[in-house]
Amino acid sequence: MPIRQITLSIACATLMATAVSAQADYPDRDIRVIVPWAAGGGTDAIVRKLSSIAEESLPVSMYVENIEGGMSATGLLQLTKARPDGYTIGALTYDSVITVPWQGTIPGFGTDQMKLIARVTSEPDAIITSDGAPWKSFDDLIAAAKEKPNTIRVGIQNMGARTHLTLLQLQDLTGAQFKIVSYPGGAAPQKEALLNGEVDFVITSLGDFAPLIESGKARGLVEFSDKQNEAFPDVPPVSETDTDIDLQMGSFIILAAPARTPDATIETLETAYHDAFESDEFQQWLPKIGVAPDWLGSGDVDAWVKQTQETLFGTMDELAEQGILSK
Repeated sequence: MPIRQITLSIACATLMATAVSAQADYPDRDIRVIVPWAAGGGTDAIVRKLSSIAEESLPVSMYVENIEGGMSATGLLQLTKARPDGYTIGALTYDSVITVPWQGTIPGFGTDQMKLIARVTSEPDAIITSDGAPWKSFDDLIAAAKEKPNTIRVGIQNMGARTHLTLLQLQDLTGAQFKIVSYPGGAAPQKEALLNGEVDFVITSLGDFAPLIESGKARGLVEFSDKQNEAFPDVPPVSETDTDIDLQMGSFIILAAPARTPDATIETLETAYHDAFESDEFQQWLPKIGVAPDWLGSGDVDAWVKQTQETLFGTMDELAEQGILSK
C-alpha cells in the first residue's frame, strides 16, 4: 500500500477514534440551550425550568441563552450553524416550524437541518385583556368589534406569525374586524403593551400571561381549544362560548439539535429531558402556568412535524391566495 494511502488511512482511523471517544465522554462540558425569543416569555420560562431539572441527571450544567429576532430566525440560524456535537441545542416553537420556513425567512431553511429531540408541550392561543377591559366575555368582545369595526386594538406578535394567523381566522369566522398592532419578540412586549394601555387585548397563550392573570392585572376571555384548561377554570374554551366557531390554534415547544449530531448524543439528551419531563416537579409546575405537558420523543416528533406543516402550509397558502396573508 502506498505511503500516502497508509497515512490517510491512519488519519481517518484517528479521527473516527476521536469521534467515538468524544461520544463516549459526552457530555463533558456545559450545554448551551438557545431560546429564540426574548427573556420573560412562556417559552423562556418552560425551557429554563425543564433544562434546570434535566441537568440534574447530567454531569454538566445547561444554560439558556435568549437570541431573539426574525420570528425566531436569528436563533434558528445560530442553532443550525452550530457544531453538531450536542453542546448547542435549541427550542423550536410554532414560528420556527411553520412561519419561518413558509415565509422563507432563512433561505433554504427546513426542519431537516436539525435533529428533533422531543416535543414537550402544547399550548392553545387565547384572548387576554387587561383587568379594566369593558368586555366580560368573548361574545361581548366580538359583538363590540362588529358594532365598531377596526377600533378595538389587538396586540399580536410578528405579522405573519402564529398569533396573526389565529387573528385572521378569528376575523374570517366571526366577521369582526380589529385594529392590529404587531409586537415582534414574543410575549414579553405584548405584556408591556397591554399593561401600558397600548392595546385592548392580546392573542397568545394563557401560560405566557399566567403571572399577570394570577395577580389580577390581566384576564383571559377565551382559549382556542375544545377542552377546559384546568389551570384557568374561569377561562372557557371557544367550544363553550355562544359564538359558534371552531378555531383551535396554538403553539408548542420542541427541543432540537443541529443535523448530524450523533444518535447516541441525541439519545442522551432525550433521556435527560424525558426524566425531567416525568418528574413530579415539572408535572406539577407546568399546569400551574396553564400549559399542557405533551411529550413526543425523537421517534415520533418528526412525523408529527411533517403532518402539522402539511396542514398549516395548506391553510396559509389559501389565505395568501385570498390576499389575506402575504409571504
